[in-house]
Amino acid sequence: MQKTRTLKDKILLVVKGIVMGAANKVPGVSGGVVAFVGGFYEEFIFSLRRFNYNSLLLLLNGRFKSFYYYTNLRFLLLLIAGMIFSFFSVSKLLDYLIDHYELYVWALFFGMILGSIYYISRDFENWNLRYLGFVILGIGVGVGISLMEPAQENDNLWFVFLCGIIGVSGMTLPGLSGSFILILLGNYVLLLVDSVNALYDTLVDLLSWDLSFLKDPERLRLLKVLAVFALGSLAGLVSLSHILGYVLKHYKSATFALIIGFITGSLGVVWPWKEELYKRDAQGNVLFDNLGDPIVDNYDRFWPDFTLTETWGGIAYIVAGAALVIWLSWYEHKKKQEI
Repeated sequence: MQKTRTLKDKILLVVKGIVMGAANKVPGVSGGVVAFVGGFYEEFIFSLRRFNYNSLLLLLNGRFKSFYYYTNLRFLLLLIAGMIFSFFSVSKLLDYLIDHYELYVWALFFGMILGSIYYISRDFENWNLRYLGFVILGIGVGVGISLMEPAQENDNLWFVFLCGIIGVSGMTLPGLSGSFILILLGNYVLLLVDSVNALYDTLVDLLSWDLSFLKDPERLRLLKVLAVFALGSLAGLVSLSHILGYVLKHYKSATFALIIGFITGSLGVVWPWKEELYKRDAQGNVLFDNLGDPIVDNYDRFWPDFTLTETWGGIAYIVAGAALVIWLSWYEHKKKQEI
């Protein structure tokens, strides 16, 4: 499935990786939705499925060029390059925007998810009671997840590995937010804040030939946790892609109906009008992460006050987000027709 890609296609794929990486970091937003609306979801799943026994044999026999084409590696590398760039740059900008313009950021994501639901539902042609049932099931799972109480942080390595497998679901299954699932598992701050910051600090130290971090037990613990989490994510990507590849091949319509339900159910997580509920200790004191920021436990959602100007600003961002996704899907469809 190795496609001939122009320079413009390659740059666009990196940009999609950047958007996918940023989406994966935001609780309630699924990077899989970006892949779905961006028109590369099935190629993404197909490419991950190619990491199997046959590809292992190609590697062991030194047939690296065959391995490259068999696994559609160029596609994955361009996408992953965008995600890595996003993780250390765009996601930082996203953190800043959420801190200073939280309502508008959530409103934009809410609109984008609404646009995604419209886009996917529009092309779904097999509506009947059976598939409507799958949509309702997906909505129920999505809403149920959003109402769950978060667990306590757990840095046990086997649990961290499990978090990697479960947390990567946001990339492979549209509508399920890997970041939000990590919040529910109690390890969002540990895995996507503290450990990533430890990696960033370590890279800076290495560039300046400073190896003092080797004597820092807390830094080494976080790096070990991040490495195990990465291994779990890799295992989850490969295993989930094989499962999804099978169901897409044999139950494509049912899978798409379930995905529509998942995405719809996730709207509650990204509802723009909400207040953060912070994690507290037994005495009721707010707990803070290593950066001194309060740890978000969950959200208290409320209906907006339509007498406020910022409410209408939020609604404008919802419309803009939906319009952006619909325009992008139209552009992708037009480009495919021209090929």
